[in-house]
Amino acid sequence: MDLVQLEIFRAVAEHGSISVAAQHMHRVPSNLTTRIKQLEADLGVELFIREKSRLRLSPAGWTFLDYTWRILGLVEEARLTVAGEEPRGPFSLGSLESTAAVRIPALLAAYNQQYSKVELDLSTGPSGAMIEGVLSGRLVAAFVDGPVLHPALDGVPVFEEEMVLIAPLNHGPINRAQDVNGENIYAFRSNCSYRHHFERWFNTDGAVPGKIFEIESYHGMLACVSAGAGLALMPRSMLQSMPGCATVSVWPLSEDFRYLNTWLVWRRGTVSQSLSSFVTLLESRRSIPSAASDEIRSETAMFD
Repeated sequence: MDLVQLEIFRAVAEHGSISVAAQHMHRVPSNLTTRIKQLEADLGVELFIREKSRLRLSPAGWTFLDYTWRILGLVEEARLTVAGEEPRGPFSLGSLESTAAVRIPALLAAYNQQYSKVELDLSTGPSGAMIEGVLSGRLVAAFVDGPVLHPALDGVPVFEEEMVLIAPLNHGPINRAQDVNGENIYAFRSNCSYRHHFERWFNTDGAVPGKIFEIESYHGMLACVSAGAGLALMPRSMLQSMPGCATVSVWPLSEDFRYLNTWLVWRRGTVSQSLSSFVTLLESRRSIPSAASDEIRSETAMFD
């Protein structure tokens, strides 16, 4: 097994096709086919399920892909570390949509200006998708709803969000979930932590939402609620940043559900120069509570 085989395996896994992967790697398809077969023979398992012109990862292939991302990521990190003290190279960051829109634009601009050799790439999505990205190695770190309790992840709280319920302007008072029992709600996909929080709010009070409409953006949620079609839950900071925020009524949740912490998480044992510098900049802007600062310092001390 060598690094070239791992790079070929990763490319084929991403594209699901030998020919497409060969084009991206500027190699002939027969070379990729041979190297994949050699890798499978070396491991003693089939990494792909062959289906006509496409390849699907086998169960063993999915497991090996996780290790491949981690190995290649560590190799790249090692190369960049010994190349100099200044962070450089790819830095894939994930974030909740609301955090990306409201909390971190100025931070990302400052980071890009200070570390121009870092290739910053931002992806947004629900917490579940972002955590999966970090675990798979696709993302270096991600801003997600916390706390995150996973044996393969480290992280710290960085922002506190007040969650508010938005309803049509003519809606009656909302003091508890029973006040909106059976009403339709708008939410992100099922792997969204905010959606789970909203559903728990209903369940704890012995209430149930009506139909749950999945929608892809907060702006879409606001438009639907403003039109009188249902309710939605979102961070107050996100609501206040959007045009049209005055077209809905706003109701805080009970104290047990009112506040959520956004965490920055990364894979345990994989703090790189780019991530260390990002955390240091984040801390300098006083976004991280002092209780968490010491934890980050211990994680990043190897780069001081």
